[in-house]
Amino acid sequence: MESTFFDGNTYFIDEKVNMFKFENAYRLYDGEGKQLGNINQKLTGGQKALRLLLNKKMLPFLLEIRDEQGQLQATISRGWTFFMSKIVIADATGTPVGQIKQKFTLLKPAFNIMDMAGISLGYIKGDFVAWDFKITDAKNQPIGVVNKKWAGALKELFTTADKYHVHISGALEDKRTRIAIISAAVTIDMVLKESK
Repeated sequence: MESTFFDGNTYFIDEKVNMFKFENAYRLYDGEGKQLGNINQKLTGGQKALRLLLNKKMLPFLLEIRDEQGQLQATISRGWTFFMSKIVIADATGTPVGQIKQKFTLLKPAFNIMDMAGISLGYIKGDFVAWDFKITDAKNQPIGVVNKKWAGALKELFTTADKYHVHISGALEDKRTRIAIISAAVTIDMVLKESK
């Protein structure tokens, strides 16, 4: 039976901050606030050591999207990068289903969503402060949005945790693009928000 994990239209992604762990971790909720699963970064001992020495924006990463029962739904990975990031998204079987490539822009962040053959599935375009992202398909029709949601000014002052609201058009049926849109919020956090 095929998973329905990516069939929803509204998701919330809440970064979990743990000062004693090196891995990034997120909770994934549906539109009603029910937790669907977790997104956790997997690091080797060597990678943890490198995070102390090098800019995290350069380092490879692997994140696993798992449902509440612990079943793998997808992975998000990137190799070493020195300029523009290329993220590979794989399904639960480990088969690559798409990629998100960071585009060079001077002011507003942008990414291309492509299949593994390099054919465009869509575009992600951010605003000047990288808090709101519009996602369009290859024909420039809107298919989703990713917004950084604030939990209140005071809470934001005392935590580095980011919160993202992801909305996917109900008309979008392509599972690869749906997985890519949900992965986009974590990609934005890992590529644009990571500090040294």
